[in-house]
Amino acid sequence: MDRHRPLSHRRTAVRLPRSLSGWTIAVFGVLASALGLVGLVAPDALLTVMGFEPIPASRRADGDHTLMFLTASSMAAVNMGVYYMLAALADWRPFFRWTVPFRLLTCAVFTLAVVTGRAPAGFLGVGLWEGLGAVATGLALRRERARI
Repeated sequence: MDRHRPLSHRRTAVRLPRSLSGWTIAVFGVLASALGLVGLVAPDALLTVMGFEPIPASRRADGDHTLMFLTASSMAAVNMGVYYMLAALADWRPFFRWTVPFRLLTCAVFTLAVVTGRAPAGFLGVGLWEGLGAVATGLALRRERARI
């Protein structure tokens, strides 16, 4: 019936994740994209949130490529966030499962960076975010599998 209505009168259904595991992936995707956008628009704000002290352009040494690396990682975060959101909307469970070990690995690497002094303590939040998200997704997948 809807096909006979003019486009301006058709209702568009809002698509949402269909599973708890999908919601964990969607939330991660939204946050990753949002933080990536912050890094692209206001890199100093993102550096501050992560526990790094921003250095004014006038004090940067020649050859300091910090902002270029921040731009690259921020763009990657935006893209990754979009991939996660699309996977959540498609309820692509194999993707959800694949993220768990790799996000745990990311947690370990980022935590190790703080422990060894390669990153400031504020960066620990990034590792914890990855680790807690992986655990939440893993638990949701286990719960969903138990229901089947």
